[in-house]
Amino acid sequence: MSSTVKDLLGDVKRKFNAKELSALAAYFRTVMFETLYKSQTGHWGGAASSAELTTALYFNRLKIDPKNPQWEERDRLILSKGHASVNLYTVLAHRGFFPTEELETFRRLDSRLQGHPSMNSTSGVDMSTGALGHGLSIGVGMALAARLKGQKFWTYVISGEGCLNEGQSWEAMMSAAKYKPEGLVLMVDYNKVQLDGTEDEIMPMGCLASKLTSFGWHVAPTAYNGHDTASILDSFAWMDSDDVWPKAVIYDTVKGKGISFTENKSAWHGAVIDDDSYAKGIVELNADLAKKEAVL
Repeated sequence: MSSTVKDLLGDVKRKFNAKELSALAAYFRTVMFETLYKSQTGHWGGAASSAELTTALYFNRLKIDPKNPQWEERDRLILSKGHASVNLYTVLAHRGFFPTEELETFRRLDSRLQGHPSMNSTSGVDMSTGALGHGLSIGVGMALAARLKGQKFWTYVISGEGCLNEGQSWEAMMSAAKYKPEGLVLMVDYNKVQLDGTEDEIMPMGCLASKLTSFGWHVAPTAYNGHDTASILDSFAWMDSDDVWPKAVIYDTVKGKGISFTENKSAWHGAVIDDDSYAKGIVELNADLAKKEAVL
């Protein structure tokens, strides 16, 4: 591991800036790719597309305490696209919720790091997810629970357009628009590629921002670059700019981000990483990491 990234990870309690977050996300991609290669199972495409989003949340935004993962006042993060679990596990491990060595057990028998996150098994996981679409329903419930308890935590839900193909998501949106729970934010990892093809081939979304607005959500005025950490931090500033709820933010991302031959390829949604793909892919990921560290 590069000494610069190692130094960053030795001081995880402070808020990281955009350049630091970019380097961390690049490093986390190498860890995710190696984890999936060693396990010979898992989902690379969607995990790679959300790397900067989860890194920025856990190393800049979220109010959390890894030593007290059930802290009642903590912010909540629901990864509705639960198949991208290797991304969540990698970030949680490096944030201190469990040993990084445990990543070696990903999807193995009796491991608590299974293909979809389990809140009853894994420290730092706020909700079990996997069935596409149900994350937002749970997020609405969590945010309403905060209101009833007089608590001030935020609830963030990361969804892909696969989640938004499910009717349950839109029922949750109507419910949230009615009750307007404070602190609820939908973050759309909009990579526009799914298991079997592109969004346009599977289920065209049209103008997603207009759809969300028509369902009564307070939608960010621009789609942010989900791989530009400065842009992500700008989106956080927008979240704090007013008290209108619920909020939705769209992030333009790339499926399989970081490796030329996996980007925007539906085949890499959950393909096994063979020896040749690993040998080529890790070179590209390490080169990107070196570039990001060089500007720290």
